[in-house]
Amino acid sequence: MCLAKSVGRSGRNDLTDVLVFQILFNLNIAHFPEPKPHKLDPDGRIGPKTIDAIRMFELKVMQLPDSDGLLAPGDATVSALLAGLPTGPSKEKLSVVMPRALPEKIDLYFDPLVVGMKKYRITTPLRMAHFVAQIAHESGSFLYVEEIADGSAYEGRGDLGNTAPGDGKRFKGRGLIQLTGRANYARYGNDCGLDCVDNPEQVASDPFAAVDVACWYWNEREINRLADADDVKAVTRAINGGYNGLDDRMEYLARAKGVLGIR
Repeated sequence: MCLAKSVGRSGRNDLTDVLVFQILFNLNIAHFPEPKPHKLDPDGRIGPKTIDAIRMFELKVMQLPDSDGLLAPGDATVSALLAGLPTGPSKEKLSVVMPRALPEKIDLYFDPLVVGMKKYRITTPLRMAHFVAQIAHESGSFLYVEEIADGSAYEGRGDLGNTAPGDGKRFKGRGLIQLTGRANYARYGNDCGLDCVDNPEQVASDPFAAVDVACWYWNEREINRLADADDVKAVTRAINGGYNGLDDRMEYLARAKGVLGIR
């Protein structure tokens, strides 16, 4: 379900849910008869324009006899909004999954995602849904591609291969699923043909590397098979080592399944 709670007149109107509807409405404007409505400003705020948009879609596109201006998770209107999306992957669909992502971040990472997911066979709807949900949570919807902490906590960590002075900071977490430690940087670089030991910053600064390292980690942990089983707890445990942020990951997953047509 793309919505977690009700949206519209007398609805719960959580910011993320309202944002999702506003984005979906804008993506469905082509289905309206002339004259077509104006796009909504996707700001997550409920108001008369957004409630009127719900009514317009139900009356003019769905051709219902009346409308109460209220959406519920999984109802016929939400299904119709999703059915109106174009086929195939698109930046617009990604913005529905990550409604708080900045448009410039969607632009930055969309093409690298298409390339990386194809390379590592993250290509079925279930695999794509689980992968995008996990990187959405891990990166804060593409906001963070490098660990906020300076990495000094990893200094001297032999299990990470941090044996030289300064390795902790030099090889701190980077990428959409954070690569950490000299040994892991070296291993990834050897597998992918990048000099990540002498130039570790590229794992964050190069959008293709930031995505590729996440796909590589996914492949190394054989997470495709967990996604095939639709086991969000197992996928989360393989990424996180536990269940931190499970509810948030599940919300992203529900929206990803919605735009990919998984019921």
